[in-house]
Amino acid sequence: MSLATSPAIWAIGDIQGCCSPLNSLLSHPDVAGDSRARFWFAGDLVNRGPDSLGSLRLIRSLGERAVCVLGNHDIHCLAVAAGVRKSGKQDTLQELLAAPDAQELLDWLRHQPLAHYEHGHLMVHAGVHPDWSPEQTLGYAQELEALLRADNWKDNIIELFGNHPDRWDAELSGYDRLRAIVSTLTRMRMCDADGRMDFKHKGAPDTESGLLAWYELPDRACAQVPIIFGHWSTLGLLNTPTVISLDTGCVWGRQLSAIRLQDRHLVQIHCPESKKPA
Repeated sequence: MSLATSPAIWAIGDIQGCCSPLNSLLSHPDVAGDSRARFWFAGDLVNRGPDSLGSLRLIRSLGERAVCVLGNHDIHCLAVAAGVRKSGKQDTLQELLAAPDAQELLDWLRHQPLAHYEHGHLMVHAGVHPDWSPEQTLGYAQELEALLRADNWKDNIIELFGNHPDRWDAELSGYDRLRAIVSTLTRMRMCDADGRMDFKHKGAPDTESGLLAWYELPDRACAQVPIIFGHWSTLGLLNTPTVISLDTGCVWGRQLSAIRLQDRHLVQIHCPESKKPA
């Protein structure tokens, strides 16, 4: 089935525990009118917003209609649940972690992919390395997924955190390789001309910095592939033929954004839960 003949697919930006705007989005006339519609969530389902528990319950209730990729906040949540990482000052995970169905929800969360490719569209949370094709992106994501889905995931998840290495190399192995993959898929924003990730830059793209937004790096293997991502609220909405950026700062009191892939129709819901960015 082609994209044109498939049920509507709505790509949705970072929820971050903002369940009320998500409910409003799913109830919007443009969205709710198609009972077969599918929903692609670009990661960061939880944290910072007021209702991570409700958000996970709602998204999980969509069943096969929902496709989610994991974001950095989702992986952080799993590490906190595993007892190997402390909650941050702005974390809002307590209700989720104390819920009677927490184990069931967390098991569901850790079995979500880190990349999704369908109908010629590739979705990740943050970015795609310039050397990676869609098929390679899925393969590298599966290396991370194997760790998170393993019975001993709680013992190993801490190895995914850290800023080194800050550049992908196909010869990397072990946890260095996994850290480079997870940083690319869930944390990357700006890079130098050689593809080295800069983890300090969190603002909007800045040409004077000498850095490039990852999607501006030359000779990208996915240059002609539409890539859906979130993660970068200071970048905001982009809706170009090959770049769909959907983190429009819902948790910071801005909007929750959804784009229908068939015709790029945009629906936005204002979020009343305003937090001051760290």
